[in-house]
Order: sequence, then structure tokens, then C-alpha cells
Amino acid sequence: MASRLAIVRGAPLKHSLSLGIRSVPFVARRGVASATTPRQISQTSQAEADGHRRSHAALESLQRDPAYLEMKDAQAENPQPWMDFVARHIGPRDSDIDAMLKTVGADSLDTFISQVIPKDILLPPKKTIQPKKLSESGVANVFKSMSAQNEVKTWMNGGGYYPVEIPAVIKRNLLENPAWYTSYTPYQAEISQGRLESLLNFQTMISDLTGLPVANASLLDEGTAAAEAMTMSWNSLPTARAKRPSKTYVVSDLLHDSTIRVMHGRAEGFGINIEVMDLSAPDAHDKIKAFGDDLVGVMVQYPDTNGGVRNFRELADLAHAQSTLLSAATDLSSLTLLTPPGEWGADVAFGNSQRWGVPLGFGGPHAAFMAAQESSKRRLPGRIIGVSKDRNGRRALRLALQTREQHIRREKATSNVCTAQALLANMSAMYAIYHGPGQLREMAVTNLRHARMIQAAAQHYGLNVITSSVDPEGRVLSDTVTISFKDPIVCRALRRELNDRGISSGKSWSSNEIVLAVPTTFTLKNFVRIVQSFRDVSSKNHTNAYVDVANKYWTEGYKVSSNDIIKSLPDAVRRESKFLTHPVFNSHHSETEMLRYMHHLQSKDLSLVHSMIPLGSCTMKLNGTTQMELIGTESSSNIHPHAPVSGVKGYQKLFAATSAQLAALTGMDATSLQPNSGAQGEFAGLRAIAKYHEEHNGGRRDICLIPTSAHGTNPASAAMAGLRVVPIKCDTATGNLDIADLQAKAKKHEKELAAIMITYPSTYGVFEPEVRKACDIVHEHGGLVYMDGANMNAQIGLTSPGALGADVCHLNLHKTFCIPHGGGGPGIGPICVKDILEPYLPHQNNQTPVSSASFGSASIVPISWAYISTMGDAGLRKATSLALLNANYILTRLKEHYPILYTNENGRCAHEFIIDARGFSKTAGVEAIDIAKRLQDYGFHAPTMSWPVPNTLMIEPTESESKEELDRFINALISIRNEIREVEEGKQPREGNVLKNAPHTQIDLLLGDNGKWERPYSREKAAYPLPYLTEKKFWPTVTRVDDKYGDTNLFCTCPPVEDTTGTN
Repeated sequence: MASRLAIVRGAPLKHSLSLGIRSVPFVARRGVASATTPRQISQTSQAEADGHRRSHAALESLQRDPAYLEMKDAQAENPQPWMDFVARHIGPRDSDIDAMLKTVGADSLDTFISQVIPKDILLPPKKTIQPKKLSESGVANVFKSMSAQNEVKTWMNGGGYYPVEIPAVIKRNLLENPAWYTSYTPYQAEISQGRLESLLNFQTMISDLTGLPVANASLLDEGTAAAEAMTMSWNSLPTARAKRPSKTYVVSDLLHDSTIRVMHGRAEGFGINIEVMDLSAPDAHDKIKAFGDDLVGVMVQYPDTNGGVRNFRELADLAHAQSTLLSAATDLSSLTLLTPPGEWGADVAFGNSQRWGVPLGFGGPHAAFMAAQESSKRRLPGRIIGVSKDRNGRRALRLALQTREQHIRREKATSNVCTAQALLANMSAMYAIYHGPGQLREMAVTNLRHARMIQAAAQHYGLNVITSSVDPEGRVLSDTVTISFKDPIVCRALRRELNDRGISSGKSWSSNEIVLAVPTTFTLKNFVRIVQSFRDVSSKNHTNAYVDVANKYWTEGYKVSSNDIIKSLPDAVRRESKFLTHPVFNSHHSETEMLRYMHHLQSKDLSLVHSMIPLGSCTMKLNGTTQMELIGTESSSNIHPHAPVSGVKGYQKLFAATSAQLAALTGMDATSLQPNSGAQGEFAGLRAIAKYHEEHNGGRRDICLIPTSAHGTNPASAAMAGLRVVPIKCDTATGNLDIADLQAKAKKHEKELAAIMITYPSTYGVFEPEVRKACDIVHEHGGLVYMDGANMNAQIGLTSPGALGADVCHLNLHKTFCIPHGGGGPGIGPICVKDILEPYLPHQNNQTPVSSASFGSASIVPISWAYISTMGDAGLRKATSLALLNANYILTRLKEHYPILYTNENGRCAHEFIIDARGFSKTAGVEAIDIAKRLQDYGFHAPTMSWPVPNTLMIEPTESESKEELDRFINALISIRNEIREVEEGKQPREGNVLKNAPHTQIDLLLGDNGKWERPYSREKAAYPLPYLTEKKFWPTVTRVDDKYGDTNLFCTCPPVEDTTGTN
């Protein structure tokens, strides 16, 4: 390579001996053998190649043969049903479908569909969604071939992403375990104590490492976490300062580039200017002071994107002196060695937990984290797990401080976080538990040791290491080394040399800098190859044999003890405080103990492995095993998001295929897979609309019409995109849009109208007959139509957003397209658009992204691609039809027992419906929450509670549930109605009855009240109200949780260990 480089530079060639490769005896022996071996290999290779060509030509000839084609036709006419995934995905058997149609009063499925969907809405997609339906084995083979085109390297690109060895016990028993990945966000705390405990462990881990008292239970990625930190700072300002037109947020120029780009998109909607600044410059502090009341806050990276570590105490003091917050992007591994941000004055700390036990996955999904000072806890975005107590006074965990969330604050919210990354947060927490604080710190020391070896070798060969350091000797203080070049040609040459040796380096967009970030998977071979690459582009000591140089720095590096490396860190940045001291992080270090702990937590939670989860607007359907198996392959999970384009051809094909599928089924023209949640999809779609209006319409179009029934993320996303919200009334009798109100407000704001947001079917669970008219009205007044795809499971194959008049829609791949909910994430919220909006998609080079990685949660895209591929067009239509039938079957059987809200003129609902519990408040003192908690005693998760109508339950069964399971759920609700009737008839008291005391745990039934059983119902009625429960019983592990106590006594980390012997 030195010779090639010399040619590029125009310098004279060096003799090959000048490369300084050390000669050893066995090299000569291999040289003798090589005199004949290459020729033999060449002859063999040529023969094999000729054989392959002949075989391929013969196969092509066979496939054109009329006899062969006739055999193919015969095979196609005689399908093998056991190879058809559709029958595995859909719950009801064909005989069940006939019985269900009879129950609902329809003579055929087509007749039934015509009663559910208005005729002018029934507009199947014009394009084929999946050209060829695949079997489960077929889709696995296609994916294997596709992903084989991705190149796996030793990833040292940095940017907050590291290759990691995932402990098999965690991978097999958590990531690949449906008992973990099919559960829902833990709103029903009594049947979610396992993952609530795991997420509390995650929060404790983050709080300990950052030195900040309150942490959340994960965010989407580091870029969106940074944006949330910025808006937290903005929200902390007095109103007068927050409204200043020149408000400015200062960001270090050494933040990860992807983070800064995401922040720009968020800042724009709130009118915040971002000032990217060299904070090491002599006049940096003076510049910050000069902003005065315009200063929103300051953000640093610690360690920075180049691996540098600085002392930010004075900067924190400066931010506080100007009454603003200082936020720090940080790294969990480094914080085992470095002073926690909370100890040097940071108000907020955030970052990516990926390197602790989560695959790279070409960018996601990964769990970001955030921690803050106590004073900011009510502004902290995302879920927070808190410690409370249950009805019996025992410790119980729950989601705390929910009044902060977007579904409460709506357009006043500055965050639209809904789905987070619970499954990945649990993986990271388990990784920390499995390794423990000592081993985690030793990993960080080893990474630092290797980074210093790389630094020494680079400097030996005259390369300029620019990683900043407060170390007097200039040694790096983190696992990342950055090298700078005056000559871009040399920079490119080194990058190429490294890549040719299987090592991918960071900052590929830079013409004069290369980053090498050391992972825990770093090996001696990696080091030798790096040193060899340094030698090949060296400006100094280029005659020194690279093996000798590597040997020198490797052996010298390992002569220094771990303790001495820690002591070498300057006092100003060396961590002295302890971390992860709670017993949970110090007890489960053998695989046996780890396995048992995870299984213990798993056993506390209800998931789809137990029973249906009938949550309205959540679509808790089957997560097919074949689809899930795809995400674990090395060639898809171990790809860095900054991998060169030439090395991710498999992912490119996957994205193209999935984008085409989604565009076809939505009736749209283009797709962006980047948003990593539905709420982020909303934000991306509204930004696309806003950008379109900026370019095509003079004046300011910033009015977004939103129905009063909309999910809280809709107005929150609109506010984030810089749009003003105008609510549209809904008919109280039908739940439909008030067309007259829409017409009036569209006319009133026609000069300012940007968009309307419509959920279809409506959030009330009905196909609104005038949705196309609503779209026409908005278009006539200059606006565009955004369709929320939360209810897309009722549309696929039967109608589409594009056909109805939408210009953009988002989809929830974690609902309709079978990505699991993971107990609160991950998710993907891609947007599909008409061609006029394609230039404004977030993955386009000229647009600001909404996610840190260009393709968001790329590694779970195969799940949705495989689902669509194995269902085919007909299978997708059947699935949609069965989702509608299952919902109407339950409705038909329950309507004699419960009032039903909002059906169409035929008495039909869409894929979900609402039962009204409001009347029971007067007749029996029973609320929707009592029905929800009592369902837990019957082994079911509650339907969506008190949304979109307070004190109601919204039920969505999906197509994956069998008639047997639907009947079991129906019978449970009928039984509960009979229990309510007993109260209404005076047979049971209004207080202390079986509903008010629900759910019942085993210990509650054994101990009763102070050792006695004096309740007005029997233990048997509490635990086994229906016969099936004697065979199939799920036990909640805590009784009803006290929400009020939990919020007034907020505790968000693992509580200290208490003496439970009763002797004190």
C-alpha cells in the first residue's frame, strides 16, 4: 500500500523491503509450497467456475422447457396448505368463520364487509402488494440470500454505536422469548410487575452511572433524546424568555453529527436557534454570556465524538449563572471510569445504551436513556417507573407521573413520546446485572487500554491524534481515538487500508479525520491490522516492522495494571463514587442465576403467551416466529449504521422491497422507513407537509385541523412541527367528524390551512362515511391530508389512505405489521406519501432527519417485510376481513349485556368498539377500572381504558385470535356483568365487593384481612369465577396498586434493601 500511496502522491517508489516486514523462518517454507500451490488452485478454481456456468446454463434451459413449465402450473394448481402461513396467522378456522357469520347475521364474508365499510370507501389497492407469496421456509431463504450481501466488519466507527457480544442467556431468554417481547406497555401494573422491575433496574443503572437522581425508562435514540433535552431546557425558562424570538441553544461542535442533525429538525418547530460552537475556544464562555436572556441552554458530549474528555465544571456554572440547564450526552461504559455528569454540574444526561447488550442492527432499535435533577422530574419525557404500594400495603411498581405525557397535555406538550424502547432497555439492564459493576468497569479499562495502544502506535508512525485530553501526558481518556490529516489523500488511503483489512472506521463523511472507537470485542488481530495500516500510510518510522511495533505497544499496554490505568485518570475527571451497589447488580453472575432471575420476572407478566390482549387502537396480533427469527442473523444484526453504502446491499434490497409493499397497500407513491415510532412518523409527516407549503405556497400556512377525538400524539406532533392546532368537533351521537364544523373552520383559515389529521377508521372504531368529503374540503381550501395509520389493520386490501384522499400517512409496523410491542417498544412508524411530498421525506439528503440512524430501527424491518411476503395480497385481505369479523362477533355477543358506543347505521363497528361503563357508576358504584382489574382475575389483560371516552373500555381482538379465545373473553365479560348485577340488586355491597377488591393474588386469598376471610364473596369466586380457570390460571403478583400514593411519594430507583425478618 505504501507503494500505491507513493504513486498517488507522485513520489518515487520504495523497494518492497522498505516496508519492513519482519522475516521469520516459517515464511520461507510457505514460500516453497507456494511455487506449485497457486497453479493447482488456479486450475481447480477454473474447473469449478466452468462447472458452475454449465450447471447454471442447464438450469436456465430447463426452466424454459414447456414440459417443466407445465409441471410448474400443475404444482401451482395444487397448493400445499401446510406451507401456507395465512392459516397460521389467522385464528378462526373456516368452519368457525361460518358460525361467526351466522352469529352476526351475515350470509357471507363479502356481505358482512359491505355492512361494515361504506360502498364508496371500499376501494382496494390498485397495485399488487406482494407479487409472489412466500412460504415460511421460502421467506427465510430469500432473506438469507438478501442479508448475505451485507458485509460484516470489525466496526470501529463510533458515533455512539459499538459491536457487542450479547450474552446467549439474555439473547435466548429475553430478546427471542415471546413472554418478554409480546407484552404491552405496563399500564396494567398488577400483571406487569416483572418488566416493571426490569425497567426500574434500568432506571437505577442510569441514575447510578450519571449521578442524577431521576431517570426514565428509555427513549427512542440518542438524537431524539438530545432534542428532548433541548426542549426540557426551553420548558424550564420563564414564559417571557421562552417566547423570545432570538432564543438560542448552544451545542458543542463535538456532539455526534447525527445528533446535531436531529436537533435541528426539532428546534425549527419551536423557533429555537441552534448555535454549534467550539466550546474549547478561548472566547467560548464570553460568547455564551453574550446571549443573555436569549440563552435556552448548553449541550456537551462527554466523552465527545472524537473521544475527548474535558472538565465542564466551569461551563456548568456559567449555564446556571444564566438560569439555564446544561445537558450532557454521555456513554455508559465511560461513566464507570469518569466523574458522573451529575457530580460536575450537569442538569440532564442522556445517551445510547446499545453497547450494553444490544445488537448494532444497522442503527436500531436501541434504548436511549435520560436522567435529570430532581427539579426537572416533571419535565422528563417518556415513561417513568415508580415504587408504590398495593391494596395490602405491599411494595408494587407502576408507571408514575403520567400527567406529564402527551395524551394529557396534547397540543401543550413539547414531546410526543409514546412508544419507547422497553425491550432493549431490559436487555441493557440484564447485561449490567449479568456482568456486574466490577466486570463492567474492567471492560471499560480494557477498552481504554486498547485505545491508548492505538494512540501510541499512531503517534509512532507520525500520525496526528487530535483526541482532546486533560491528561498532562496527553493520553486519551476514553475508548475512542481520532486521527487528523493535512492531506485528504492520506486520510482516504488509511480508511481504505483499514477497510481492506476488515476494519471499518468512523467519520466517513470527513475528508481529513478518522475515528477508531474500541469495542469490547476488540482483539489482538484487530490491533495488528490497525498498526499495519498505520505503517502503510506512515510519514515517520515507516521502515519499522509493523509486527514489532504492534508487539511493543501491546505488551507494554498489558504491563500496566487495571488499577494503575484508573489511577492515571486525572483527579478532575476520575470517578470516585460507587455505582450499581444494589444487590440485583451483584447477585446474578452465573448463567444459572441469570436464567432464573429472568424467568422469575417473566412469570409475573401477562403476555400473548397467556391470552389475548384486547387493547383498542393497539393491535396486539401474532408476532410470527419465522418473522422474529430473521432479526438474529449476524449479517443483519451486526451492521453499523455508518457502514459504507457498498457494504449494505442486502439492507438496500430489503428497504426497497418493504417500501414498495407499504406504498402499494397505502395507495401512495413513496415511503420513508426512518421514523422509529408512530409518533415520530406523525412528526415526520407533518414536517413534510410544512416543508411543502414553505416551497409552494406564499405566506404562512401553519393551521392543523385535528378532531377532538384524536390521540394525544396528534396535537403534540403538530405543535412540535410548528403548527397551530384548531380542533374539529365530532358528532356526539355517531362519533363522526362534524362536517359542518370542518367546512366552517377550513373556510375561516383557508389562507393559513396547512393540514388536517384524520384517524381512519375513527378512534371511535367506525368507518366514517364522509371521510372522502372531509379530504376534499381540506384540499379545496389549500390544505393537505394527514392520515394517522394507527387503525390500518382495518384497511389493508379493502381500502387505502391514498384512495380516500390522504396525501401522507404513517403506519405502525409494531401494530398492523407484526413487530412485537416488546412491553413498551420497539416500534417503527414509516410514512408513505404522494409524489408531491417525496422530496420532503426525512431520509432525503436535503432534509433534517427525525432519527439518529438513516433507516431508524432497521434490524426489525425484516419482520414486517416477511409478514407481508408470507401473507400475500389475498391473505392480507382475509386478515383484515377477519379482524373486522372478530370485533363484530364480540360486539354482537356483548351488546345484550353492555351498552355499545358508536356503530354505523348497520350496527357494525370496524376492527374495534367501545363498551360504555359510565352507567354502572350510578347503579353499582362500579367504574371501568374495576372491570379492567377484575378481568385480570379471569386471566385477561384489560381493553384500552377510558380512551377515547372516559370510563369506557375499547376492545380490539385482531384477526389472530381463535373463536375459542374470543368466546373465553366474552364469557369473562358476561360473568363480570353478572357480578355488577349482584351489586345493582343489593346482593353484594357497593364497597368491598369482588370487583372493588380485584385483582386477587394468591397471598391475598391465603391471608385474607388480618388472617380472616370476612369478605362478602368466597375465595373460590375471587380466584375461579369460571371453570376454565381451574386449568388455566394466571395469577397477578400484587393487588390493586395505589396510584395516588406512588405519585405523592415518588421513588424511581431500586429501593434500598430492607430487613424482612421482622426482628427489627
